[in-house]
Amino acid sequence: MDGPHGAAVSAEDFGLKGPRGWAFRSVDVAAEPGALVAIEGPSGSGRTCLLLALAGRMRATEGSAEVAGLPLPRRMAAVRRISALGPVPGVSDLDPALTVAEHLRERALLQRHFDGSLRALLRPRAQRAATARERVEEALAAAGLDLSALPKQERTAVRDLERLEELRLSVALALISRPRLLAVDDADLKLSDTERAEAWALLRSVADGGTTVLAVCSQAPDEAVLVSTRAGTAPDAGTDADDPGTTDTDPDTDPTDTDPDTDEEGPADAIAETGRA
Repeated sequence: MDGPHGAAVSAEDFGLKGPRGWAFRSVDVAAEPGALVAIEGPSGSGRTCLLLALAGRMRATEGSAEVAGLPLPRRMAAVRRISALGPVPGVSDLDPALTVAEHLRERALLQRHFDGSLRALLRPRAQRAATARERVEEALAAAGLDLSALPKQERTAVRDLERLEELRLSVALALISRPRLLAVDDADLKLSDTERAEAWALLRSVADGGTTVLAVCSQAPDEAVLVSTRAGTAPDAGTDADDPGTTDTDPDTDPTDTDPDTDEEGPADAIAETGRA
């Protein structure tokens, strides 16, 4: 698919503090347009919160970041307009009862009615429908999802899809809007070694097409730009005594704290807020 020019992503000392402590902290990112960025870390390390913050879906509380030259968190709405979410549990889940075709029709309809220009909306209905079909076909091709190979073709329910097929569908749905940035959570979750290689090949091909890809994973591929949320890999963001925003004396904000409430429930609370929004 001829994708749009990707969005450069940069961050310095980027952090987000939730109700129960830091979801992530002291994160630096430097990625060129069209890069494949792997956010690597164990579950509970704030990797999904970082993904959503860089995609303009969560408000960071520390440091600075830019996506396509748009500063975060000040221009979150603008970043949301140029980015799209692939699979993010609790935020962009697919409906298991709906078929593949129903998901595609719904996303194309939303794209046509709510994300198009006024000029596009004034085009004849047949022309708008043809444009929507073209976008869906391009997205399916880019995601490598062959509807004829599914158990019931496009009438296959999401609950009957294999994990890799569901990933491809989620990516295809996101690409219908032709985003400059694609965010994917749990890219390698519950996949065999062969399937994991296929998943990364898919995301690499999307990036090669011009769309910057952010992907959360437990183990990053060699060719990706690595951003780690593992404990101890980033410097302490609160070591500067002259910084009025430092919180060195508060043990709950220590990024090396291994308390399970801080590591697990902080990101979980923040994701729940995003899901409700």
